[in-house]
Formats: sequence, C-alpha cells, structure tokens
Amino acid sequence: MRQIINVIDGLNERIGKVVCWLALAMVVVQFTVVVLRYVFGVSFLWMQESIVYMHGFLFMLAAAYTLKHDGHVRADIFYREALPRKKARVNLFGSVFFLLPMCAVILYTAYPYVYQSWSILEGSNEASGIQGRYLQKTAIMVFAVLVAAQGIVMICRSTLAIKGDKAELEELSHEEDLEIADALARAQALKEQEGAN
Repeated sequence: MRQIINVIDGLNERIGKVVCWLALAMVVVQFTVVVLRYVFGVSFLWMQESIVYMHGFLFMLAAAYTLKHDGHVRADIFYREALPRKKARVNLFGSVFFLLPMCAVILYTAYPYVYQSWSILEGSNEASGIQGRYLQKTAIMVFAVLVAAQGIVMICRSTLAIKGDKAELEELSHEEDLEIADALARAQALKEQEGAN
C-alpha cells in the first residue's frame, strides 16, 4: 500500500511543480500581448490562445497536486474540529462515494468528446491560432485520471489512519489534536481495563 501511495504522490507532486510554472508563463505572455498590441499595434492570435491553453492546463493538471496538499475547499463544517480517525473516515467516504464516481463520470462523458477531437486533429477556428485543441481537450481525461489516482491514495491513507498508523494520524492532525487523541485513547484503554476487571 505504501508503494502505491509513494508512486502516485510522487507523480502528482512532480506534475504539480512543473505545471505551476504555467502561472508565471501566463502573466508574461499576457503582458507581452498587451505591450505588443497597445504600444506597437501588433497582435498575434496564437499568443492570445496560448493563454487559454496554459490556463486550462494549469488548473486541470494541477488539481490532483492540490488534492494531495488538501488545498481544495471543504464544505464540511465538522471536519476541521474532528479527531484524526474521524477525518480519515470522512476522507474515505468522500473518496469512495463522491470523488471516484465523479472521476468515472468525467472519463465516461469526456471520452467521445476527446476521441472525436483527436480523430480530426481539431485545432483553432482561426488559421493563425494554435492547431492543437485536441491536446487541450485531452487534459480533461488526464485530469480525471490524476485526480482518481490521488483519490486512491486518499483511500489508502485513510485506511491506514483508521487502522491506527501513527504517520497517517499525524498527517491528519495538528499537535493539539494528537494530544487530545492520545488522551482519549488512554481514557478508552482505562475504561476497557476497568471493565475487564
């Protein structure tokens, strides 16, 4: 299980660190487009389209990296205050019943769309645009695969935490949460000991 976690985490970490440079590239290209247009009166459609491509690739390919670092917004108001094992249960439930099925739906619905785009090597509607729209659409499927893979990591980590793996429990908690969890575990152990006597 650890090997799966390490491989997928490592892959998403590397992809995220590479793709994050697209944010800087977007700013530089957008600045260049503005300067060329308003100072020199020159415009290149391929440069303008490249910003849309970079924006799409940045968000689609870095989503799993963001999930790995718990950077997505959570709607669960109880999660933040929960003990590590409860957080692990929430992560496990959410991954199995929401994240993975949603990735499957995205893959299922995107496949014909992406397949059609590849079959005609779809490009820009404009002659001077980027002739690689099929690559942009492929990012949808890559997004679903990477996020599903990170969801599998979440399931593995949650399972380990529920089973009592110290490293995973520490990952899910803050220092004070660990102290509370240890105190509760000791109290539970004392109760069980007293019940046995």
